[in-house]
Amino acid sequence: MSRPRILFFGYSEVGYECLSLLLQRGDNVVALITHEDNPHEKIWFKTPAVAAREKNIPIFTPDSVNNPEWREKIAALQPHLILSVYYRHMIGTKILALPPLGAWNMHGSLLPKYRGRAPINWAVLHGESRIGMTLHRMVKSADAGAVVDQEGVEIGPRDTAEQAFRKVLPCARHVLARQIDALLAGTVRETPQDEAQATCFSGRKPDDGRIVWTQTSQQIFNLIRAVTDPYPGAFVDVGGARLMVWWAEPDSPATRALYAESNPPGEILSISPLVVAAGDGAIELTKIEWRGEPAPELSVGQRLA
Repeated sequence: MSRPRILFFGYSEVGYECLSLLLQRGDNVVALITHEDNPHEKIWFKTPAVAAREKNIPIFTPDSVNNPEWREKIAALQPHLILSVYYRHMIGTKILALPPLGAWNMHGSLLPKYRGRAPINWAVLHGESRIGMTLHRMVKSADAGAVVDQEGVEIGPRDTAEQAFRKVLPCARHVLARQIDALLAGTVRETPQDEAQATCFSGRKPDDGRIVWTQTSQQIFNLIRAVTDPYPGAFVDVGGARLMVWWAEPDSPATRALYAESNPPGEILSISPLVVAAGDGAIELTKIEWRGEPAPELSVGQRLA
């Protein structure tokens, strides 16, 4: 009996880890459908194309798989099972219906929480203490299909999104290793998601890093750690220049000494160290970078927008 044919959709280091597992096992991966690297994005992670090239797996990078031409190409590959791991585009239901063993996705959250794009960044931004990876059936709605398996890890209140990603990355491989034989045998067990517990978030853009000073100092800190390097970063515009904030302290000796309830949000309380009033206190901006010329002179009492 021939081995089941797996069509792998994937990107990111999660995709790399999961595809590497399948190839190390000797599974019959017939092709990788992935993305070209975005020249405007900092590529700080391994991608599944690296693993595919090592084993001479065909690689395709279509802008969309949901047109008639690509549906025909995918049908010609005769996949028995589709596995999607951090693939960034929606896969249409006509493609999902092709493989007799189903279409399955590895998502970077503990579903039903944080459906949608950039789940780890959103979880850090919201101050979550636990994140995870979930294997689930793919359906028309994003990340809404029945859950097969999931695994979580604890993250710290000062972890950046990259640090959180590194902690949760092994969970994807663990989950897939536990379930791949059942997927290929068609014997996997599924549990419907609780829609009442579902939350959904859209993809994040660089402009979403703008600091809103009326938020609490903890909320501002969570934004900073959720989008700091290697992500585009948190910022505030001052005149024609942009002040990038790569790290901060929401509770430091300076913030406690300088803040008074009369300080309006966004007011500069000190230049060295740079301390700014927030909605409920103050935050010390400890790692900054000016972009744009000329960088303005800041002054105590100045309000940042």
